[in-house]
Amino acid sequence: MRQIPGARNNLDRNVLDTDRVGWLLLKLAPPAFFGMFVQTLYNVVNTIFIGHAVDAAGNPIGMTAIAGLSIVFPVQMLFMGIGMMVGMGGTSLISRSIGSGEKAKAERTLGNGITCVLILSVIITAVILPNINGFLRLIGASEDVLPYAREYLVIIVSATVFNLLGMILLTFVRAEGNARVGMIANILGAVLNIILDAIFIIWLKMGVTGAALGTVIAQIVALIYLSTYYLSGSSYLKFHRANLRLDAGILKQIFSIGVSSFVQTIATSFSAMILLRGVVLYGGDIYLSAFGIFQRVIMFATMPAMVVGQGVQPILGFNYGARRFGLALKALMIATIASTALSLVAFVVLYTVPGPIIKIFNTDPALVDAGIRVSRLVFWSLPIMGLVMVGATSFMSIGKAVQAFITAVARPVLFLIPAVIILPRLMGLNGVFLSFPASDVLTLLLTTVLIIPVINQFRKAGASQKGTAPGQLAGPDLVSSPGTGQTNK
Repeated sequence: MRQIPGARNNLDRNVLDTDRVGWLLLKLAPPAFFGMFVQTLYNVVNTIFIGHAVDAAGNPIGMTAIAGLSIVFPVQMLFMGIGMMVGMGGTSLISRSIGSGEKAKAERTLGNGITCVLILSVIITAVILPNINGFLRLIGASEDVLPYAREYLVIIVSATVFNLLGMILLTFVRAEGNARVGMIANILGAVLNIILDAIFIIWLKMGVTGAALGTVIAQIVALIYLSTYYLSGSSYLKFHRANLRLDAGILKQIFSIGVSSFVQTIATSFSAMILLRGVVLYGGDIYLSAFGIFQRVIMFATMPAMVVGQGVQPILGFNYGARRFGLALKALMIATIASTALSLVAFVVLYTVPGPIIKIFNTDPALVDAGIRVSRLVFWSLPIMGLVMVGATSFMSIGKAVQAFITAVARPVLFLIPAVIILPRLMGLNGVFLSFPASDVLTLLLTTVLIIPVINQFRKAGASQKGTAPGQLAGPDLVSSPGTGQTNK
């Protein structure tokens, strides 16, 4: 691999240490894509199995069961948000620490992240498990849907620790540039999950209980694989038990960046609760099922852009930490163009043929018609989602805590919630679903306003670095001060 002049000697030839950022994105993105593809495929296949499920007496339960899984989504997002706070905050700190040559700090971040998740998992389980019925009724679960939602959620919440530990280890693996291990973990868990779903749901007729058990078992297996990677000593960052001891300075930096991801996820959960109540109020359980199918389809639609965002995150963080602003700008531009092109392709495909896609999940004519209506209303903003995702990821990657927080809360809090409250009163059920593209457009405008100054700073600093001695920084010092998340400029 071609090393950049002035590269720090203590990086142990980390894979991120190259000036070929386009090549590096191509190297990191495919493993992330295949891993996420299989994971997304699992979610889709799982819903397909549920959509065609029958109970022990042979009665079809698919449409109501899908509605139950839809109701569960906001509750799952609540504790996923906590996991992502540690994962995304830790990922940003690890990438920047590696880039600035502070490997020991990156390893302390790894240990502190594990301890945080262990503590938070216990709290989440203790709070949610006794109050599941209340949460589900608050979201809008009807008496028909409630049993299926509860049946699934009890098992998932009981295994929160396996889910969250696997989640943060996966992000930390990517932060050190080892996308291949992350890909294998995702594929391992997803393939096993699909196999177990086929056994539990189709063969043993266990319904949503089978779906939940398959998910938990697969999460445990993926966690074992990721843990083995770190415990075997084959990882770039080494696991040390001493690093499990909480460090206030490390935690402050993790949470200062990760809080934006946490707020975004929690706000998304809250907006989803309001949205689902609107769906039930204006459309009933059949549109709740249609929305559940849409959620699975949109995973596929946004996956390519999301993969580009994940792939560029360690590249941005590393080059920002190493003060190579010209390379950081180049990586950002490549990721923006790629994610936009991929989002546009997804829009063309999904907008033109929604019917056949929905029939894969369930062939009930009323459900298919409802699904087509939902898709045609929501997919309008799909072409711009790549821009939004890369922009939000960029702020977290380079430690811009304020901008990351603003973009995180903008869509679910500032735009989506008001849209969900206002538009249905003016347009009925159509207004519920049009709130998605409306909030996406407004989020893009805000993200653009916030990222233009960053691009200009990158361009100015990168230009002033040309012709300087290797390893020297010319131009504005844009790197975050330790422990602040704020720039020195």
